[in-house]
Amino acid sequence: MKGMLRPAQTVVPESALEPDTVSPPPNRFTHVVRARQPFFIGAALGGEPDGTLAAGAKVVLMVRGKGDACRVIDRRGRYVTTSCKALQPLS
Repeated sequence: MKGMLRPAQTVVPESALEPDTVSPPPNRFTHVVRARQPFFIGAALGGEPDGTLAAGAKVVLMVRGKGDACRVIDRRGRYVTTSCKALQPLS
């Protein structure tokens, strides 16, 4: 459009990436996080964590991966990888 100003284009850093999300987020959960736990956006544990799951956070266990890696969905719909050892089944 004539007379419209556009902002300058910028490339955001990798740290600005958000994990895959599920919409709508789950309303039923299978596990609770025992203690504050780092999560990773990719399917493997390792490197710098992309965030943390709070102690007491409820999640849905979707995939039990190789070793200690589990893919979970949290209350916000984030689909992330975390340690299976940190999860406790809900009764």
